Parts: sequence; structure tokens; C-alpha cells
Amino acid sequence: MATYEYIAVDKMGKQKKGTMEAQNEDRVKEFVKNEGLIPISVKEQNFLDKDISFGNKKVKARDLSVFCRQFNSILAAGVTILNALQMLSEQTENKTLREVTKEVQIDVEKGESLTSAMSKHRETFPPLLIHMVEAGEASGSLEIAFERMAIQFEKQAKVQGQVKKAITYPIVVICVAIIVVIVMLVVVFPQFKDMFDSLGSDLPPITKVVIAMSNFVKNFWWLLIILLSLVVLGIQTFRKTPNGQLFFSRLALRVPVVNQLTVKSASATFARTMSTLLAAGIPLVNGVEIVSKIIGNVIVRDALSGTVDEIKRGVPLSVPLRESEVFPPMVHQMTRIGEETGNVEGMLEKVADYYEEEVEVTTASMTALLEPMIIIVLGVIILFILLAIYSPILGLYSALDQG
Repeated sequence: MATYEYIAVDKMGKQKKGTMEAQNEDRVKEFVKNEGLIPISVKEQNFLDKDISFGNKKVKARDLSVFCRQFNSILAAGVTILNALQMLSEQTENKTLREVTKEVQIDVEKGESLTSAMSKHRETFPPLLIHMVEAGEASGSLEIAFERMAIQFEKQAKVQGQVKKAITYPIVVICVAIIVVIVMLVVVFPQFKDMFDSLGSDLPPITKVVIAMSNFVKNFWWLLIILLSLVVLGIQTFRKTPNGQLFFSRLALRVPVVNQLTVKSASATFARTMSTLLAAGIPLVNGVEIVSKIIGNVIVRDALSGTVDEIKRGVPLSVPLRESEVFPPMVHQMTRIGEETGNVEGMLEKVADYYEEEVEVTTASMTALLEPMIIIVLGVIILFILLAIYSPILGLYSALDQG
């Protein structure tokens, strides 16, 4: 997502400025209008416009789960919101969360609601949490809202950790393999070069290829680092563009094994979040809109966004879920059963439990499948280098035997 800077005015004509991450300008204008402001200008920030910041205001789901769990425990003990914020600002371990909590405490002391105060820090508190707090304040069950969000973030952190593990493991192994190959080309293979020169015979083609590779790595290692850096930077830049997000989202849904992990993790996130929102009394349309913003895959996110118009026309949620052809059959089937029995949130919670377990199983299967494949590829590369080393030697022995 791109970062946009906006300027707006309130009903009193007071100018307000801010920044937010969004898919496009329309999303920013929609957000500003929902805040009761009139947008004056919205523009995407470039590298020079962005504020220089040495801290990251985004907080991990695991830290948010601890924050919500502590908030719930304090409120359940009969402590006021203001005192609870003061206690959390002193004992929260995450530095960013601790500083933001202090700012929220100051705003609440001025008479603002907790929802209003937290809404000023959307880079730290996700929309899901803010909406749940708003629903909790409206219904007088704020501690229940924080309890549900604690469970939500705990489950979210678990799923994210499993997906990250599945992606990180092969990357680490591949990096280790590349280092091993470079060491063999730069350190091991050159030790045999003098021996090859002393043979005085024409070297096998495989040996010539590895010698050329070794010389290139030794002499132009700086060029390889530059090229690798440019490739990584290019990929990262491309991923942030709309076309890049769409490309990698399609790739994630088409690559075998990876597509299963993508669909199952998206299904778990959708079901868990919708169940939490519906249980808190948030309307179905608003719930789908909130969930569509937190799904990482663009194609899945767009499919959920498309269901909003269908729901507004009175179509049951299960119908557009089925027609989207993005989610597995179990998702829309269980949703339909929930609609028929009047217990959608309960059914979605069961769906979430199922797919969270499936993500864990798929992650283990993916790791088990990739490990031997990477080892085989590494073995083939090392075998190629060893053949380049021993082929001239074996050729010399063969010539001596014939002589």
C-alpha cells in the first residue's frame, strides 16, 4: 500500500493534516469523510515527502494481544478506563505501544472517548481493534471487547508465525546453499588450479566452466553484490505497486503448496475476524468491510470487497462467498448453515479453528517437502563442482594406464 498525505477541514473550518496507508486516493477520501471531515487535497507521498522516522509505529499482533489481555484484566477488576490506561502506560513492554498509550491517556483525561483517542493512532491500533472498542463502549461491555480482541490477536499471531516460518525456512536454506557454493568456488576450487595448469593437457569442458565461474566470482564479487541488491530493491519496489501486489497475489494462488497455505490462512483470518466482529454486535456489512482491509492477498481482498454490495442488496453472505470462488467450499457452506440456524458467528468460529489447524499442518507439509528438494539441488551443484575438480585427475590416470 502507498502512503498518502491529506489535508481536510472540520465543520468549524479548522484545518487538519494527516497521513495514512491506503490502496488509492478514493480510500483516503472515504476515510476522511467517515471521520466527519471535508477532504481538501490528497496526494501520494514520494521518498522526499515522507517523514523521517527511526521508529516503527506498527505493533506486532502478539504485543497487541498482551495489551488487550492486560486491559481486560484491569477493567474486570473494577478499575476505571483512565486508571487502566495509566497502569498500561507504565507496565507495557513494547516502547511504541507504551508511548501511544500515554497519548491516549492524555486525550481521555481531556474528555474524549477511548475510541476517539485510539482513532488518532491508526498506525498503531488496527481498525479492527478500534471498531471493537467502539462497540464495547456503546454496549457497556468494554472488558469483553478486549477479551475477544486478545484471543483474536493471539490466533492471528499464531497463523502469521506459521506462515512466516514456512516462507523463512527455505529462504534461509537457500542462502546457506549459496554461501557454500561461493566458498567452494572462491576457496576450495582455486587450490586445484595450479595442479590443473601443471597437467599441460586440455581440460574437460565442465572444468573450464567452473574455472570461469570461480574467476568471475573472485574478480567481480562487487558486481554480484550490486546486481543482487538491485534485484532485491526492484522486487520490493514492484511489490508495493498495484500491479506488483496483483502479480504476487496471483502467484501465491497458483504455485502448488503455496496456494493452499495462502487460501487456508486467508480463510482462517476471515472466519476468525468475522466471528469476533459479529459476536460484538457489529453489523454484517461493516464487518465484511473491516475484514476486507486486513486480508493480505489482493485478489482475496477484492473478492471480499465485492461481497459488500451484494450484502447491501439483501443477499446472504454465503452466496457471494460461494460465487467468488476464492474460499474453499467449507467456508460458504458453514456460513450458510449459520445463516439458517441464526448462529453465523458460532459457525465461523468453528471454521476458523479448522483452518488454523490446517495452516499448521500445511506449514509442516510444506517444510517437509521443500527440505529434501533444496538438499537435492544443493547436492547436484556440489557434485557438479566436484566433477569439475576430479575429471582432469581421472583423465590423467586414464592416460597413464593406456601409456
